Order: sequence, then structure tokens, then C-alpha cells
Amino acid sequence: MSQSLTKRLALSAALLALPLWAHAGGAYLEITLKVDPKDRPAAGAVYTKYRQPFLDQIPGATSKELLIRDEDVQVLHGFKTKEEATAYLGSDLFTHDVVSELKPLLKADPEVRIYTTN
Repeated sequence: MSQSLTKRLALSAALLALPLWAHAGGAYLEITLKVDPKDRPAAGAVYTKYRQPFLDQIPGATSKELLIRDEDVQVLHGFKTKEEATAYLGSDLFTHDVVSELKPLLKADPEVRIYTTN
């Protein structure tokens, strides 16, 4: 097993455990992005640039993780409530900053899903 695959599996296992301790009764916003492999460093830079402002400024934000797969890139956002996850999609940080920087890198419209946890 390659070292890269081992790291990805370890990260996946850690993320699967998150709902058990970090987001009990919360919500996740999952945004799936189709980005060419050559553009992934630029997409990663957008993630890095806005991760801390997201955590500091967005009401109810609890976590933000970048998941990289062969077929796409996902950003998993943790929130205290479903309503806060939905509100983030209309925030200036998301609509004006994140979307405007990612738009030139996208091969298709993003897939957006909100999940709730017990």
C-alpha cells in the first residue's frame, strides 16, 4: 500500500469518527468540486486562505476539512445546526470570496449537500 493511500485511509478513518465526538447533534455541509489535477494546488490554496476566516467569522462553524479523491475534491464544513450551514451558503465570505476564487478552477457546478447528525 502506498504511503499516500495509507495517509488518505487514516484521514478517512479519523473523519468517520468526527460525528461521534465533535458534532453530536450538529450538521455538515459537503461541497464536492470537480477540479483538474493540475488545478488542485490552486483550489487547496483557496481552502487554506479561507479556512480560518470561516472558523472565526461564520456563526456556528466548528470545523472545515479538505478531502481529496482521484475523481474530485470535497470540502466538509462542520456546524452546530443545519440552519447555520444553510446560512453560510448565502454569506459574503462564501458567495463573494470563496466562490469567486474557485469558479475559474471548476469543471462543473459544485454538488452541495447538508447532512444532520443525531
